[in-house]
Amino acid sequence: MPNKTSPSSPLHDTAPYDVTEQVGHLLRKAYQRHTAIFQQQACDPQLTSIQFVTLCALRDHGPSSQAELIKATAVDQATIRGIVERLKARELVQLSPDPGDRRKVIVTLTDSGAALLDAMIPCARQISELSMGSLNAAERVAILYLLRKMIDSDDGAA
Repeated sequence: MPNKTSPSSPLHDTAPYDVTEQVGHLLRKAYQRHTAIFQQQACDPQLTSIQFVTLCALRDHGPSSQAELIKATAVDQATIRGIVERLKARELVQLSPDPGDRRKVIVTLTDSGAALLDAMIPCARQISELSMGSLNAAERVAILYLLRKMIDSDDGAA
């Protein structure tokens, strides 16, 4: 089994542990900030950021099973089920049985869902801009690169 710590790992650091300086805490705070900006700036105040991501996944991948949406959106099964139900209630998606496996449900973007998504894209760009706050161009490239690197690392923690 490979050692997951590096020589520079603070595993045995004797300094006091400050949770406010930990990556998980900082990521959570950044996400909370982004979510608040999304709710303030969204063209549709009823649409949440994860609902928007789900609509984008359907636009990008076409009709999808809930398992495919879980993979595309990185949310858990219980959460995606609720998201799909709320989007269905607003007639932004429609559900149909999978012709290959009648136990599965296929989620499809409706014309209303596609229209809302088109209207949201300029808002989403503005939300991303505001979420980056005072970061300069190089910092914006760096943070996106580093976040992707963290996500794509092959440490098996996903």
